[in-house]
Amino acid sequence: QVQLVESGGDLVQPGGSLRLSCGASGTIFRINAMGWYRQAPGKQRELVATISGGKIKYADSVKGRFTISRDIAKNTVYLQMTSLKPEDTAVYYCNADIQMTWGTTSIDSWGQGTQVTVSS
Repeated sequence: QVQLVESGGDLVQPGGSLRLSCGASGTIFRINAMGWYRQAPGKQRELVATISGGKIKYADSVKGRFTISRDIAKNTVYLQMTSLKPEDTAVYYCNADIQMTWGTTSIDSWGQGTQVTVSS
């Protein structure tokens, strides 16, 4: 079993900053990719940023404001968010593509989410 736990969500004013973190634990052989998604009330879940090896991808809406990084040794991914806007308000979910053991197929794992609220 694999568990992803997010932290760092908070209430901040527009223009503020937050740093989200997500740690993976459990039976892990390797993590192929990690990323962040978000879902606002009444909206579909959307990709925020992903990191896989040296490849990083950002949603256009956060490009230049958010930075994703990963500590491979700690099985942890971070999302540094700056210049936050009310439109960034959402539950942010950690995602990881995890191979649990050698020779097995990787699985897509999700955390429970952490609330980010941007409001004045």
